[in-house]
Parts: sequence; structure tokens; C-alpha cells
Amino acid sequence: MPENDIINPLNADVQESSSAANGTGETTATTNTPGEPAKTKHDDFDWSIDKRNVASYKKEEKEKYDKVYDSTFVTINDGELIKGTVVGITKTDVVLNIGFKSDGLVSLNEFRDLTNLKVGDEVEVMVVEKEDRQGHLNLSRKQSRITRAWERIVEVHKTGEVITGTVTSKTKGGLIVDVFGMETFLPGSQIDVKPVTDYDQFVGKTMEFKVVKVNEAIKNAVVSHKALIESDIEAQRAEIMGKLEKGQVLEGTVKNITDFGAFMDLGGLDGLLYITDISWGRISHPSEVLKLDQKINVVVLDFDDEKKRISLGLKQLTPHPWDVLPENIAEGQIVKGKVVNIEDYGAFLEIMPGVEGLVHVSEITWANTPINAKEFFKLGDEHQAKVVTLDKDNRKMSLSIKQLSPDPWNYIETRFPERSRHTGLVKNITPYGVFVELAPGIGGMIHISDLSWLKRFNHPSEYTKVGENIEVMILGIDKDNRKLQLGHKQLEEDPWNTLQDTFAIGTVHEGTVTRRDDKGAMVQLPYGLEGFAPNRHLSREDGKTISADETLPFMVIEFDRNEKRIVLSHTRIWEMEKADEKEAAKKDARTEADKTKKAVKNIQSKVEKPTLGDLGALAEIKEKLKQEEKGGDETK
Repeated sequence: MPENDIINPLNADVQESSSAANGTGETTATTNTPGEPAKTKHDDFDWSIDKRNVASYKKEEKEKYDKVYDSTFVTINDGELIKGTVVGITKTDVVLNIGFKSDGLVSLNEFRDLTNLKVGDEVEVMVVEKEDRQGHLNLSRKQSRITRAWERIVEVHKTGEVITGTVTSKTKGGLIVDVFGMETFLPGSQIDVKPVTDYDQFVGKTMEFKVVKVNEAIKNAVVSHKALIESDIEAQRAEIMGKLEKGQVLEGTVKNITDFGAFMDLGGLDGLLYITDISWGRISHPSEVLKLDQKINVVVLDFDDEKKRISLGLKQLTPHPWDVLPENIAEGQIVKGKVVNIEDYGAFLEIMPGVEGLVHVSEITWANTPINAKEFFKLGDEHQAKVVTLDKDNRKMSLSIKQLSPDPWNYIETRFPERSRHTGLVKNITPYGVFVELAPGIGGMIHISDLSWLKRFNHPSEYTKVGENIEVMILGIDKDNRKLQLGHKQLEEDPWNTLQDTFAIGTVHEGTVTRRDDKGAMVQLPYGLEGFAPNRHLSREDGKTISADETLPFMVIEFDRNEKRIVLSHTRIWEMEKADEKEAAKKDARTEADKTKKAVKNIQSKVEKPTLGDLGALAEIKEKLKQEEKGGDETK
């Protein structure tokens, strides 16, 4: 077909005739004028039209018709936003004409915000699918609104514009806010400058926000209401910081309390009140003095314009307690205080808030025994003490507890004379002895060797424990060094004087092995006595060695009364028994030999003249005697 030819439906009225009679479709000749040649229908046909009914147009005409044709169609793509006209409304859907080959249906639910929707209204929708499986055009007004909302959200995030949104629901960690028809997240920390615990109170409220974060990949946005408040506060801060001066007194509200202090709201500007600046006295936590939302006056101690930090003080509004010390706190006076700090060298008593005194460990008791301040004092306990020294300029005070009573060592000889007996309390135990308190400020030590006459202890704790009562005898008094020499075994007579005969060397006693070591074994003997058996004296007759907890006979092989020592042996017992058995056998052999000699002598005395036969018999008897004597020697 030629380039400028188009279909011309007007040429469809070309007359053609067909045979009506036979239905063959053959053309028949028409009636001709007489004298003219016969004509057919073909002669009247316009041969400028081809068989496809195509007519030829000029170029200008074709361009004109092309424009008219193209204007009747709209080219669309999936995901495109396009305007559509409402051409119909049903109970469930809205019919939209977007100029495409077919109209689209959108659920009526997506137009809930348009209460007066009517035919002819123009709305914006998104092309979800040009043609779904059923060949329908799929449109969405909801997706269109979300897309436009996201574009708007991204725009206001860049410009910092304040927007309005409605809190729709609560979620984990914050709230959901509807902004431009799109859901955004409001973290709990971004609701207010103050901590918020009840999120439900904000659901349904319409508030102003700033978009503080967007995620293009997942189309997610974070909004903040706190940012608006902070911007207002920042202006107030700048105004307040410009007027601040050190020493200025301001009214503030306790905003937050921590272990190290409290944060104060000064009317748009925060300041920190350190725990050490709350009270002249010692406090363990700011909550002991302050409460949340409490309004108090504070003084500006220091501030930093760049870092926007303000240090505040509360105690500085009152004079220092040392500057207004009462008259009853003076040297020589009795005061009462609470233990606020304990160190190895003593304890600090708070006489009044901000006024403390030290009780040194040497001022706790008159006794010369070592005192552990952390065991004697407890935090919070109250004690009376005497003021020994007072230095107001340096704000120092030394106290004494022991000086509340007279020095008991001034009359020690009268109250605790030598060789006197007393009952004391075990206060401390060391590897070398036991410290006993006989009276407040008076005590002494029992050396480990003076605990028992009979037993030897590796440690005094094997005999007594701290807190137990123990009887003692005063062995010596050292008044200058404030020491008493005490003894416990001296309460009884030395049993070693009477045990010397009972445990004489060579005597055998039943004993129980209590413990073993590399050198030997300790053996428990009667009367509570202990002996020592070296390893070489612990062998049994069968060659085995005696072990712990066995009870066997032991022989005393050494007894030293002065050193209080007994050496024992089990091996010596069975060795001596074997030696006695051998000696008995020798004695029996000698007796038999003596009997034989006597018999020979009797025979010889009865024979006057021996014959050769007698001499032979005599030789046999002599030989027999020799053999018996030889056998006796071998037994020896």
C-alpha cells in the first residue's frame, strides 16, 4: 500500500451486481444505448481505488488525521501516578476513566477521607498493573497517597519544616504517627524532654513533629516532638546563659536523681548539683535530701558557655558548720557522733552535719593489743567520745573513746596481781598465741606453749576460738608496755612430775596413731599424753608400716621431763621378743649339755678298769657330747 494511502470507507458504496437468480456472483451487462458498444459494471468502477478500499491522501492531511487519532489514546506505565475522572460509583467500587482503553476499579474504602465524592470528580491514582490476569486495569488511590506522602516527608526532612501528625497507636518502644496519610515512628525518647512512661495518654492526639530520619530503601521515617521542645529550650538557654554569673542564686526543679547528684531544670536550662554540694554532711545518695519535682534554690558555682554546663550548689547557701561551731564542742568535752567513714587507722564520727572528728585506733581502748577499726566500728553506729584536740582553722578534730574512763593500768597490780586467776574473753588468735581481754582496756596473751602441759598444738585455734571464755593465770605484768603475760596450763600442776614413773623407759603402753608425717607419727597415750614415734620404729613384725588411726602397743625408749618429750617404738617390742626367744633356746641347749656331762661322770666313777670295749663306748659318749656342745654353740 502506498505511504499516503489510507482506508476510505466512503468507497464502500461501489455498485456491484450479482446474479440473484443463480447466486453465482457473476456480473451481468447493463442495457446499452443502441448503436453504442455493450457496457458492463466494470466500466463504471473508479480504478483509482484498489481492491482493499484504500484511498490516497496528501501528507498534510495524513498528519492532521494522525494527531486526531493519537489524542484518543493515553500511554501509561506500572507505578505511574495519573489523574482519573470518576465515571461511576457502586456500593463497593469507584469507576475511574484515565483515558486508557479500559476503565479501572478502585475500592470504595480508599476514598473514606472524601465524604462528598461524586461522578465527575478528578482524583489521583497509581497504576498498579495495566493489565492483570483477567485483563483488568488495576489502580490504587492508597498507593498514590503513600507515594505522595513519602515525597512530602522527604522534602520536609530536607527543609526542617514542622509538620502535623496524629498519633494512631502504641507500639514497642514508642508510638505510630499518621503523617500525610503515611505511618511514621515516634520513639519514646523523642516524645518529650522528660522521661515518659505512659504512652497511652498520647494515642489519638494531634501534635507537631519534625522528621529527624528517613530510610529511602524501606521508605521508613522517624519523627520527633522532643526536637521542637528542645529548639524552644535552646532559645531560652541562650538567654539564660547570657545572664549567668557565678554566685547567682536561681530557683530550679529537681529533674532527675542519680548516684552522683541531681539534674536541675532552671527554666529551659539544665544544671548539675553534685552529691558533694548538696549537704555539708555526708550522704550516701542524693535521694536522702532531694525528691523529684522538688523546687529549691541553688547557687551557680561554675558554668561553661561552650559546653553548656552549669555546676550548682545547695550547701553553699548556708554557712559552713565549722564557722558556726557550737560552744559545747570544745577540747575536753564529751560529744556524740555517728560513724560515717571507717579506715584502717580509725573511724570518723559526724558530730553534726559537716563537722567530723577522728577516733584513732590507739584511742579506742587502753589495752595494748592490736585493734581492727573495721571490726570495732560499724557504719551508722553512734558512739560517745571525748574531744582531745580541736583545730577550727584546719577544720580538724581528734576524739578518744578510751579517755571516757580512767586508765585501768594505773592500778593494775592491785586488780590483777601475779599468780591470780581470772576468766577472760578470747579476742584474737595468732599462730603464736591467744589474746585475752580480762576487762575493758586490759588484756594479755597466752603463748601457744602455755596452753597445755601435755599436748602440742600446731595452731592455737585447735584449742580455743574467738569469742570463747578461757581461764588464765597472771604470769607477769609489764606496766610500761601495758602487757600481761598469761598462762592457761599453769592452772594445774605439771603432770610430768608424776608421769615420769608411769612412763619410765622400757614400759609398754597402748597408743593410737593420730597423725603421720615424713619424720614419724604422733601417738596418743593414756592420761592425755602424746608421744612421738620415728619412722624406723613404726615397722610391724610382718614388714609393713603402721598407718594413722591404728591402736598398737608402744614402748617408751626416751622420756625427757624438761622438754616434755616422749619417744616411742613399736618395732622395739617385737625385736625384743625375738631376742628373748633366742636366749631361751640357748639356755635350754646348755641345760641338756650339763645333764649329759653329769651322766658321763657317773659312769666313769663306777668303772674301775676300763677294757678296750669300754674305751670304745667311752669314745662314742665323748663324741656325742661334742656334737651336743657344737649344736648348742650354733644355737647361740
